[in-house]
Amino acid sequence: MPRTQWLERMARGRVLDSAGGAVTPSTAYRMGLEVHYYREVADEPAIPFDEIVVHADDHLLVADKPHFLPVTPAGPHVHETLLARLIRRTGNPALAPLHRLDRETAGLVLFSTNPDSRARYQALFRERRIEKSYEAIAPPLPDLAFPYTHASRLVTGEPFFRMQEIEGPANSETRIDVLTHGERRWHYALKPVSGRKHQLRVHMAALGAPIANDPIYPAVQHRAAGDYSSPLQLLATTLSFNDPLSGSERRFSSGFRLRT
Repeated sequence: MPRTQWLERMARGRVLDSAGGAVTPSTAYRMGLEVHYYREVADEPAIPFDEIVVHADDHLLVADKPHFLPVTPAGPHVHETLLARLIRRTGNPALAPLHRLDRETAGLVLFSTNPDSRARYQALFRERRIEKSYEAIAPPLPDLAFPYTHASRLVTGEPFFRMQEIEGPANSETRIDVLTHGERRWHYALKPVSGRKHQLRVHMAALGAPIANDPIYPAVQHRAAGDYSSPLQLLATTLSFNDPLSGSERRFSSGFRLRT
């Protein structure tokens, strides 16, 4: 970014220190100073699908994310993200996602609303004390006996945004079952035991049943900008866990449905 752009952002109060104070051209240099700025994208496209707040309390917010909406800022998306929308909607700048969904995937995302209790909820994911269930539409796998467990070693592939399976000790595991059998497509239930990037998508493609409308697996297919006609048929349907603060069992379900 050119010097003129930094000066313009500073003039609008868009460059801050770690305490939220404005950083200006006259701010003195200080060793260890943290500088925060707001990334801006010219002509950011609006994503024409709405999120739904499923639950909100003093510690948690559960949102149902539509297809095509990123969870956090990435690439050309800054304001049109689930996090930015929810901050504007709730007025709570302390909101933070406790996990991620791919932009193409719809369904439940759990947010921390309170920094004081955040670590307790983050531990649920780190220690695998939260159960996540997904559904997917994909081609039939008539030669497998269900329920079926697929485990493999996933590493970064080519291009850099893809994952791939390689030989070696497994670091990912998915439990797969069939909900309904169609002639051309089956409706699957997926439960990731681990949480690797693109795990469900890679595992289904590796079995010979890539998830319907997947633009990355088994091969990259570039969408035209603004093309929302073929959403990935993958949905995060439920989240369940024992609340680390109250000890009570909690379960949340998505209101979205796949195109079966």
